[in-house]
Amino acid sequence: MATAVLQETPTAKSLYEASSKPETLAQLVAPLRAADIAELVNQLQPARAGRVLANLPFDVAVDVMDEPELDRRHDIVQHMDRGIAGALVAAMAPDRRADLLRELSPGKRKAVLATIEEPDRSVLNALLVYPEGSVGAIMTTEFVSVAANTTVADAIERVRILAPDVTAVYAVYVVDPVSGKLERSVHLQDLLLADRNAPISSIGDARKPLSTSPLTSEEDVARLISKYNLVALPVIDDSGRMIGAATVDDVIDAMVRETTEDVQRFGGVAALEVPYLRISLAGMGRKRAGWLAALFLGEMLTATAMGYFQDEIARAVVLALFIPLIISSGGNSGSQATSLIIRALALRELSLRDWWRVAVRELPTGLALGAVLGGIGVIRILTWQHLGWYDYGPHHNLVALTIGVSLVGVVTFGSMAGSMLPFLLRRLGFDPASASAPFVATLVDVTGLVIYFSVAYAILRGTLL
Repeated sequence: MATAVLQETPTAKSLYEASSKPETLAQLVAPLRAADIAELVNQLQPARAGRVLANLPFDVAVDVMDEPELDRRHDIVQHMDRGIAGALVAAMAPDRRADLLRELSPGKRKAVLATIEEPDRSVLNALLVYPEGSVGAIMTTEFVSVAANTTVADAIERVRILAPDVTAVYAVYVVDPVSGKLERSVHLQDLLLADRNAPISSIGDARKPLSTSPLTSEEDVARLISKYNLVALPVIDDSGRMIGAATVDDVIDAMVRETTEDVQRFGGVAALEVPYLRISLAGMGRKRAGWLAALFLGEMLTATAMGYFQDEIARAVVLALFIPLIISSGGNSGSQATSLIIRALALRELSLRDWWRVAVRELPTGLALGAVLGGIGVIRILTWQHLGWYDYGPHHNLVALTIGVSLVGVVTFGSMAGSMLPFLLRRLGFDPASASAPFVATLVDVTGLVIYFSVAYAILRGTLL
């Protein structure tokens, strides 16, 4: 009986080896989806990845270039023949093309643009005008629009004709036949179920369609799409004419990228432009060294503060035992507050004018949390003393009181500082995510020591101090 031989799963190496034989390469990738091919291409060096893409079937190569999962597009294009690169870029979705061209060096961008014919070149130049982070930078200019006096039958025919050239048809946009202003958005389902002879302006939602400006931020558009459960949002110019559409997939890609950068900054690392395993050791060092150096300089202030209180530490060595406990508790409470406020600001649950409301909430919250931790600290000291596990000296009650009061002060200050810092950064025009947990912890470390030894001096003066 004959046994079927299963074809091995393609690997990045097998793709590169087959790149010299386009027919073999086409057979190799035939079972794969574009996202799967992109993952394999990511494992190759840019020069090899460019060779693979140049020898893939053209339609497949375009789909791979359009995939959000494909890394280092600009590096790959730099290693491709200008003519091939230009053809691939010209066939990509407009928003992906614009993203790619932004990343290219000026010389390479000019060379690639020269290979793209009008009107695509003008469309690309128009998209490149919009700043990164705006919806204009990620919108697609491929959409289906019809005049308000068009019949349903004619609109369906227009969809059928334009569909091959539009990445995704979510709706048909109805515009004024004279001014070109957007009047209505008609879902495909409504279009297909309507009377073929009816004017398209008589079907669908009669309310003014939701839309946005090309300069609106990606975050604001994401909130609109989420709030109203949209799959696409029309983008209009100042005169009300539709110039593009923000689709949910592009917005999700942008949000994933933005969230990744925020998480990295929140961890005290400059945003990585490539996946972790793709960045060089030198690149990783550059991304992390700056923050580490800044935090190290900040922590030097902690050493300065301890030096200032060295006499107190020498007279009451027992105080040194609790320094890590005190500063870590303050840093933890500050990091908690910072995380909550940054997220609330990102979701627009809070605005700059809400800082006082946050302060009013965080002050009693910090006091309560500090009281809880302080109570635990007091119980721990008295228990250890009572059971004979450690001798805190004849003034152990005062030591316990010092730790309890210090924790209330340090945790309260940490909560207040951690909650107010994002507002301060936003007010100064910086990203609140820059208020990273290490930064807050460093700030609270220094102030925590000052609070701790000030409380100790006030309570233990005349006994241990």
